[in-house]
Amino acid sequence: MSDIAREAVRLLEMLPEEDQRFACAFLKKLVRAWDPDFTQVTPEEKARIEAAERSGFVADSDVNWDDLSAYAP
Repeated sequence: MSDIAREAVRLLEMLPEEDQRFACAFLKKLVRAWDPDFTQVTPEEKARIEAAERSGFVADSDVNWDDLSAYAP
């Protein structure tokens, strides 16, 4: 978690619960406006995706979903 995110959490915890709910709803709207179709990734997510790809990651398009017997042990 970034220092900015930690600071935001610290500030949110100081608010009464009702105001925390309001702030959370506002943040959700802000994130949805930034990425309405959930296709953007954060730097942390990008690093995790790249690590998965280097680790023997198998793309969905490389799997024959109609005949999974080829992948049985």
